Amino acid sequence: MKTLFIVAFLGLIIYNLGAGLYYMLVDKGTTKRTVNALTRRIALSVLLILLVIAGIATGIIEPHGLSA
Repeated sequence: MKTLFIVAFLGLIIYNLGAGLYYMLVDKGTTKRTVNALTRRIALSVLLILLVIAGIATGIIEPHGLSA
């Protein structure tokens, strides 16, 4: 369930990145849709990072080291 939640967040981030690119190409700078899409992408990225940190701090997510 945790993995599905993270993948869904990443999907939303990728969608907003693509929407920003589409609006940038279509609107040619006449609207603020590009800025809004990229702002949502940044907000979702920060929220995902904070949720992962909170999950590690509470023990819900268990990090593992890289084995050499």
